[in-house]
Amino acid sequence: MTDTVYHLGVKILHVETGRHFLGGPQQVIYLIDALQARGVDNILVCPPDSGIDTVAREHGIRTQNLFCAGDLDLPFAYRLTQFIKAEKPDIVHCHSRRGADVLGGLAASFADVPAVVSRRVDNTELSFAAALRYRPFRRIIAISDAIAGMLREQGIEDLRLEVIHSAVDADAFGASADCAAVRAEFGIPDDAFAMAAAGQLIPRKGHRYLLEAMSALKLTHPQSRLVIFGEGYLNNQLRAQAASLGLGDVVQFAGYRDDLDSFVSCFDLFVHPASAEGLGVAVLKAAAAGLAVVACDAGGVGEVVIDGETGLLVPPEEAGALADAIATLVDDEERRNAFGRAGRERVQKHFAIVTMADRHLGLYESLLAE
Repeated sequence: MTDTVYHLGVKILHVETGRHFLGGPQQVIYLIDALQARGVDNILVCPPDSGIDTVAREHGIRTQNLFCAGDLDLPFAYRLTQFIKAEKPDIVHCHSRRGADVLGGLAASFADVPAVVSRRVDNTELSFAAALRYRPFRRIIAISDAIAGMLREQGIEDLRLEVIHSAVDADAFGASADCAAVRAEFGIPDDAFAMAAAGQLIPRKGHRYLLEAMSALKLTHPQSRLVIFGEGYLNNQLRAQAASLGLGDVVQFAGYRDDLDSFVSCFDLFVHPASAEGLGVAVLKAAAAGLAVVACDAGGVGEVVIDGETGLLVPPEEAGALADAIATLVDDEERRNAFGRAGRERVQKHFAIVTMADRHLGLYESLLAE
């Protein structure tokens, strides 16, 4: 008998209120796809015209569009309550922080349906605020041990905490891309050392320190090139910083690319300078693609990158340490390749979608058995 038969009849209502299809919503799609393959009935509540709505429909996932303006959107809570009552799910799973956790939890309580919430970010809040935010939830799912530890410090009981790491489809990174065409697209010379960084252009992603590191590397390793993928409100400021550091021929801002997974393996190294990170899906993807990683030891990143085995970790917000770590791997191809192989093996073993989905199923079933 297969898992698919075993889980027939379970119905999960997912709530994701994010507008853009970034790392969190991608995890929701991974989870729902895997749950549906196991016979679980799913419905996704999300904003109309959102990134996840488009992708979910492409994947054949049933959706219900409800607009949410944020944590104070009480009409959203009312509409969601009514929809939960009509659908009668076994569990409500809230996935995003903006609106979904506070109002989604309240709606589930009003509808008398048990609820769980996924916590993907590692920013702190006062203990009384955390107590109020998570009161409606029977379980709080942290995507890293680092986030779980932070929640404990905020007073969340161990009995309600569950760590389930984010996942990636490592097989999706196995196909070979036309790397010559990729390098040509980004104007990377054949003899250059090509690095990639991916993330929102916001302060906690640490791009300013990476640009400072690149300024030093331009002098010691002039063959270095960096392509930064992502968008955000620091876009103009970071471009101005790069220009002031004379990095116009070294650093390129490529914007958001939804096809990055298909060609990230063409780079020689992945750099992740974030000073705060729940786990780091971009790091997971780079490791799945077989790239060595240089990253800041922040949040859950150290659960993905094992220092000295799959990459190098440096203190956050230290451009000099970042430059030194990058230079170490620019100069040592053998070590860099060994890190890449070990990183891909680690992702396949510990961060597989099937593992993530099975852990969620176990949590759902234990909750329903209470």
